[in-house]
Amino acid sequence: MAEKFDVIIVGAGPAGTACAYTLAKAGVNVLLMERGEYPGSKNVMGGVLYRKTMEDIIPEFYKEAPVERPIVEQRFMMLDKESAINFSYKGMEWAQEPYNNFTVLRAKFDQWFADKAVQQGALLLNETVALQCIVENGKVVGVKTDRPDGDLYADVVVLADGVNSLLAKSLGFHKEFRPDEVALAVMEVLKLDRKIIEDRFNLEGDHGCTIEIFGDSTKGILGTAWLYTNKDSLNIGVGTMLSGLIKNKIKPYELLDYVKNHPMIRPYIQGCEQQEYLAHLIPEGGYRSIPKIVGNGVLVVGDAAQLVNAIHREGSNMAMASGVMAAETILAAKEAGDYSEKMLDGYRINLLNSFVGQDLKKYKDATHHFEKFPQYFEQYIPMMNKAASQMFTVDGSSKWSKQKKIWNGLGSAKDKWKMARDLMNAWRVMK
Repeated sequence: MAEKFDVIIVGAGPAGTACAYTLAKAGVNVLLMERGEYPGSKNVMGGVLYRKTMEDIIPEFYKEAPVERPIVEQRFMMLDKESAINFSYKGMEWAQEPYNNFTVLRAKFDQWFADKAVQQGALLLNETVALQCIVENGKVVGVKTDRPDGDLYADVVVLADGVNSLLAKSLGFHKEFRPDEVALAVMEVLKLDRKIIEDRFNLEGDHGCTIEIFGDSTKGILGTAWLYTNKDSLNIGVGTMLSGLIKNKIKPYELLDYVKNHPMIRPYIQGCEQQEYLAHLIPEGGYRSIPKIVGNGVLVVGDAAQLVNAIHREGSNMAMASGVMAAETILAAKEAGDYSEKMLDGYRINLLNSFVGQDLKKYKDATHHFEKFPQYFEQYIPMMNKAASQMFTVDGSSKWSKQKKIWNGLGSAKDKWKMARDLMNAWRVMK
């Protein structure tokens, strides 16, 4: 192995591999490092991959990639202890090529994607840990690894090593992320016959469905649960802010067990066999938590740069977009022979001007707002369920009397004004 590369990328997740693929396709000598046995072996996500960004990298990728099901229906469940309000969108335009999104299993998909980068000319090095960046005269020039004689050098190092990016932290790009800037997600992959999945979720053929679950699924803590259909398995999981778990002294696996045994969820997973249990930190600090992402000879992409839109469950597409933009900046820097922070800062500018930066900016206050005011989950969702139950229960009372009962159940005039103010504030942080 040559000790000098044009680019070293640390981490073979969606961001790192997208960067490696783009660079290798352009003829750049690139090394893609992965600490796991293979790309995807250390990764976990809810299971949804949006098509657009991936197809910009590899056109019609879905015809050969190990995707599970194209999603034709997205359901949303507002959960109380023994009830739920459901609404959804099902569109058959999503059942036609080029589709909108897919469920995926990262262990399969990441490995396939990395193989495509290798086919373009990237060198993939598995089971290798980058211990620290090598810095000379204020410039990152390589990485130290856990292998014998493991110093590797490059013109540019791309840090795609996830939310726990110790390399970016060691460079002073960020401090330890606070518990209110990261979520802890736990998930199980449950084996289930594909015919049962299709019958149970009202699906035809390979079509898929996702269910996002709010309210009692997290016992009032800011977060969501989810249930996604694969070909012959289900992904069920729950993710909450780490600060909420600490404050409420709840263990994440206890929360997942609670979701699995909830009377509104249990029928979906009856007869399933557990295949895999996964846990992972997700960066959800949003726009205000984006760390320094450019330095002399170094760029930060994906989760390591806090690029997750928690409101719309978007992470992988943002990661891949950041990887491509990093690659494009590196190509321009290579042509100019200049790998300074000033030159590489084009990546930061492009990222913040793209849909990634704009969407994160749009929701910059949303996560912290909903965590600061837990009544949205603790009070208002149960209140919605109770009102629906009262309105739809036929018991001889007139609908006028029911409406009056619901209105009085909202509390005093002061309580109603507070609720109206809360709803207005929610609209402000989401608009």
